Amino acid sequence: MPVIALTQEMGSLAKDVALRLAETAGLAVMRNEVVDNVADRMQVPPSLVRRLREGKAGLVERLSTDKQQVALFSAEEVLAQAERGNVVLRGWGATCLLRPVRHVVRVRVTRPLPQRVDWLMEHLGTDDRDAAEAEIRRSDNSHAARMNSQFGVTWGDPLLYDMVLNTARVSVETCVAQIMQLAAQPEFAETPQSRAVLAELATSARVRAALKANPATSEVDVQIVSSGGRTVLAGIVLNEAERAETERVALGVVGAGKLENRLSLMAISRRFTHSKT
Repeated sequence: MPVIALTQEMGSLAKDVALRLAETAGLAVMRNEVVDNVADRMQVPPSLVRRLREGKAGLVERLSTDKQQVALFSAEEVLAQAERGNVVLRGWGATCLLRPVRHVVRVRVTRPLPQRVDWLMEHLGTDDRDAAEAEIRRSDNSHAARMNSQFGVTWGDPLLYDMVLNTARVSVETCVAQIMQLAAQPEFAETPQSRAVLAELATSARVRAALKANPATSEVDVQIVSSGGRTVLAGIVLNEAERAETERVALGVVGAGKLENRLSLMAISRRFTHSKT
């Protein structure tokens, strides 16, 4: 079940590559599902999620929106779609989220800035080259900042990808052929081990998202590691009530018998509780 993760770079023709790849290989393609599902989880308009991701949100919107919610809910959705397989995932940090999964093909589709500007001018029906270039640079800066903040990487670093394609040199059709050829190689064959790694990443992401969605645990910052069919919670929580609620939420995701709670209480909290008794 091939999983192809592509970058999202304005004017690079990555969207054209994704759609043609999906059509040619009989794959699903991620469209607006992530925006819609994240917006639904956060109970905000989808347009707000788009503005935040594109760097177009106003100051009040940026300050009043929980960016961690956006990151966690979108990661949960991307990993869920990757688990289903037979899909092309474009943007949303998919190339970084899926780095540990060996059967995922990670591709950067790019093109020189002048040609990207030409594309946007034609797309918008404008002859204002300066405005078009400013829009693309704003989009690039927003993507770069988000990738650095969320994953600690430099956006565009070729080592993040298995293949880099320049659509100024190769056509959309050639890009598709190259990606399909790479995906067919033994290095990208799905194995029980690679499938297990993906399932573990998806489980951990679901637990993180569930904790963030619960008001009582939304600020809990603990380690969540899923491996071998079990999920381990580790770290420090404020008190016993927070420990119990964190365990309860996680159990609701992974199921009974699959959770190990290694959470500890803050020492100062224990001393304070003891002093009051």
